Amino acid sequence: MIRRLLIWALPLSLLLAVGAHANARQAADLRDLSLGMLIANISAEEYVGLACADREGAKLAAWSEFRACPADDMGLRAISFRFNNEINPLAAVNHKYEGTKLGGHPVLLTGVVDRNGVLKRIRVDTDPNARPFWHKKAHLLAVIVRARYGDDGWTCRDAERHTGETSVGGLLIKERCEKNSEHRQLVLYREVYRRAGQPLSDFVNATHFIIDQAMDRSTSGARD
Repeated sequence: MIRRLLIWALPLSLLLAVGAHANARQAADLRDLSLGMLIANISAEEYVGLACADREGAKLAAWSEFRACPADDMGLRAISFRFNNEINPLAAVNHKYEGTKLGGHPVLLTGVVDRNGVLKRIRVDTDPNARPFWHKKAHLLAVIVRARYGDDGWTCRDAERHTGETSVGGLLIKERCEKNSEHRQLVLYREVYRRAGQPLSDFVNATHFIIDQAMDRSTSGARD
């Protein structure tokens, strides 16, 4: 239990342990999850709310049911999950620790699994339904991620802007950045803008972070 308390209290800089200074044998990509691990070894107690990310309403009783989720062209299947509040006693006394958060930001988590049940990708998206306070700050999670992995080595470009998109609070950001780190490809998006026709009370403010592992396309693409 002490170990879990410590893990829940860790900031993003330690929760996301892949990076230039991480020991390759000890590094984890998200808490104790590491790309390349078998999902059979993922704790059923610490990660709950399993569901097919690409099939609304398709809940899973266990990671082993991943084949119930639709496969993409490479045979990969996406599973959404969340942290288990029930084993986190801090959540009962401080809302800071409630829910699934990284760097204090409420997030949605997705694990992508290959045909052999190996974790190949982790995706972190700020929760668009978070409280207004956090929704307004969602793009700042990208700043925390970049600080964790270091400012050097990122290749960034502005994403396409569409007619009618306007700034929010003086900000109009649509940026995509990539970096290679410890045999991982990191992809980071941050967005702040208002779509054409959106009311003043509504806007896009988000961070999307993908931790990807290079894979052998000659074998990983086969479907079951």
